[in-house]
Amino acid sequence: MSQPQKGASNREALLKSYNRRLKDDVRSILENFNEIVKSAKIEEETQIARLTEAVQTQYEIEVRASNIVRAGESLLKLVSDMKEFLILNDFLPVNSSISKVSQRLKTLEGETETKLCEIKESFSTGLAEMEKEYALMDNRCK
Repeated sequence: MSQPQKGASNREALLKSYNRRLKDDVRSILENFNEIVKSAKIEEETQIARLTEAVQTQYEIEVRASNIVRAGESLLKLVSDMKEFLILNDFLPVNSSISKVSQRLKTLEGETETKLCEIKESFSTGLAEMEKEYALMDNRCK
């Protein structure tokens, strides 16, 4: 397998892994949240003492809340991994963007230089005419 194909397949595998992690973590958050809501509803009288049932429910809610936090942290790690992947593997668009900006700036530089040369010529011509006028005025005043 050639290097570009291998790199593309690695990239696709990594992107699929990111997608799977995202779906798993979101599913975990949703399932745990649903279970917390279910455990919060009032149950009918059972043989288990209310205190025992309350402790059991509290423990279950704490575990599920911890699972939600773990899934949230996993999502944050996923975002960090994706940013790192994008920064490290996105050279082509960055180089293309830099080339475009560089070309635009070179064009602007050429236009600016041309305008400055035109202004310089205009000033030189104007200055030469003013020097002639000054010389004529100076000769008339003497």
